[in-house]
Amino acid sequence: MFVVLGAAGKIGRATIGALRKRDVPVRAVVRNSSHAEEFRALGCEADVADLRDTPSLTRATKGATAVQVICPTGARADDASAEMEATIRSIVDALDQVRPQSILAISDYGAQLAAGTGITLTFHHLESQLKKIPVALTVLRSAEHMQNWNRLVGRAIDTGVLPSLHHPVSKSFPTVSAGDVGLMAADLLLSGNGDALRVIHAEGPTRYSATDVARTLGEIAGREISARELPRQDWVPALVRGGLSRSYADLVVATFDAHNAGRIDAEQGVGEIRRGKTDLRAALSVLVENREQV
Repeated sequence: MFVVLGAAGKIGRATIGALRKRDVPVRAVVRNSSHAEEFRALGCEADVADLRDTPSLTRATKGATAVQVICPTGARADDASAEMEATIRSIVDALDQVRPQSILAISDYGAQLAAGTGITLTFHHLESQLKKIPVALTVLRSAEHMQNWNRLVGRAIDTGVLPSLHHPVSKSFPTVSAGDVGLMAADLLLSGNGDALRVIHAEGPTRYSATDVARTLGEIAGREISARELPRQDWVPALVRGGLSRSYADLVVATFDAHNAGRIDAEQGVGEIRRGKTDLRAALSVLVENREQV
């Protein structure tokens, strides 16, 4: 039995879809009961559990051969770091009781770094804590998701300007479609890893810059769009206006400072890089299509 935490997210859905195509037994763990029937329709077991509730999470993962773990980010939490650390503590406590044969953790580029990376530091903590459980562990470190541009697509199409926290806008950075990360995770779950610690990096077929994003988005939308660096002093106000809590916005700023300093990347000499098939145009086309359907 493969158990997928955070099943309703983009990565979880892709993993489950790939596993069910191979007729593999899956238990989807969701926070909202409204999603449970959707996964039952795919032939999955479905369980409702809050990732911060260790007893319910222990119940939901009981009997698992392998568990796919993801730590949701607390984008609106008053203390985002504390909330994410509490979630990790609950997940690790539950899995330490269940002791599946293997764990696959969705992590982040740069998670090897122990300081100064904002949100990415949460994934460093997740990896560190999971390593304490005496089971086989695969860490799938994901590059920035192409779908993260979704919150700016409408503004860019309407104004012709794509504001960017990536400085300079000409600098290429690793990025990947979230769905491709889920497909890679499914393959890794099925292949197993014996008793070894395995680190895999996931990114797309090539690297892109914010300028590439703006140009591609313009081609799709049929208008000229240019990328512009958002001044650093405007980052927190802009993120808070976009719905993030101040504490989470501060973490985002720290992450992009690390990005712009060249610190967020695949860990040199460790693991391998697997490349998804979805290119930037395909990912952005879906975002534009979804916007037009709203």
